[in-house]
Amino acid sequence: MEKILIVDDSLVQASRLKSILEDEYEITIAQTATDGLCLVRQGDYSLILLDVVMPGMDGFTLLKKLQEEIITRSIPVILITSLSDVQNEYQGLILGAVDYIAKPFNPLIVKARVNTHIKLYNYRRQVEHQSKTDQLTGIANRRQYDHYSSIRWSEAIRLKVPFTICMFDIDNFKVYNDTFGHPAGDKVIVAVAQTLAGALKRNTDFVARYGGEEFVACLLGDSSDKAFEHMKKIRKSIEALCIGHNPSVSQWVTISIGGVTVIPNADSSYDFYLKTADAMLYDAKKHGRNMVVWADEKLKQLWEREPVQERGRR
Repeated sequence: MEKILIVDDSLVQASRLKSILEDEYEITIAQTATDGLCLVRQGDYSLILLDVVMPGMDGFTLLKKLQEEIITRSIPVILITSLSDVQNEYQGLILGAVDYIAKPFNPLIVKARVNTHIKLYNYRRQVEHQSKTDQLTGIANRRQYDHYSSIRWSEAIRLKVPFTICMFDIDNFKVYNDTFGHPAGDKVIVAVAQTLAGALKRNTDFVARYGGEEFVACLLGDSSDKAFEHMKKIRKSIEALCIGHNPSVSQWVTISIGGVTVIPNADSSYDFYLKTADAMLYDAKKHGRNMVVWADEKLKQLWEREPVQERGRR
């Protein structure tokens, strides 16, 4: 059931709105703008019905705050008001309100406008989800990764916690495609993506398809030793899928992993550490494949096993 937040200092008016909508929606009431802001940050609301005239922080001020925050700016807001002058309507629309409902409430009008804006909100969310999802694997795509990594990087700087960047590459994938065909190769990419997603499912983990047979992940809060050990388990889990490869290069499909862990500050460059993770992946590919190579917080290189000579295949 869709959730609606009503922010109105008048319990009578809020209860009236609730009685009109509660058969179709889950309704929460806040009687101050401050409480409303707190609730909307914590809940998954599809619509906010917001009174304009409230003591302390008024509806226009709250609307502005909602538009300034990433987690709340996409939630549609319908302003509830007894004010009918053009200036107030103009101000609300400029600040981002999607509609007005005037007091006293007409139940048919309330339901019609609420239903319309919730349908539009769900449609936008569906389109947005599709635009950020890799169509083959169902995990996040490069666009979503770019957005997410920027947010998490800023959080790591603010919280002063370790941030890990991992790069994954399926070993000898061109040989696999040449041997078994691209449809079979697509199935391998999906299997690897699902295994990575299953192993990186904490709220502080994020994994995306970076392009082709490459994947990227961000982890927040893990030390380099912990991240390194976790990646070794992931590498083994891919090998344990026992997907047969061309025997001239490998018995099973495997992956190489490169990564870096850093405690960033305001002067740290994300691009530098992304390139560092990619360099670790390159070393893993160059010196044996099917291994994890890491750079710790002091950029000291950690090897899962002793490097071997270049084998000549990507």
